[in-house]
Amino acid sequence: QISAEVKHLATLAKEGKLQPEEYRGGSFTISNLGMYGIHDFQAIINPPQAAILAVGGMRDCPVVKEGAVVPGKRMMLSLSSDHRVIDGAEAAQFIRTVQKFLENPPILLI
Repeated sequence: QISAEVKHLATLAKEGKLQPEEYRGGSFTISNLGMYGIHDFQAIINPPQAAILAVGGMRDCPVVKEGAVVPGKRMMLSLSSDHRVIDGAEAAQFIRTVQKFLENPPILLI
């Protein structure tokens, strides 16, 4: 039942038909514009939610690994949070944890 509701809401969102009352009760939003070629953006919190994570698209870029410059990927994340609800240090720790998981997905299986 939950899976069906998630799929239904995702379809409405993709079609631009999602209404505020359909995401009422949420506390956090993930906004992904990467599929439109957007690399970096700042998302605005949907009141009364506490935060929104903006996810940009992947880009090829040089990275340093073990002292050598090698081909790599970069994806920009930006977290906007309501500081009346979430302390800035905790928000920073959250985004750092997300980064750690994205950079090393196998640790999610531990």
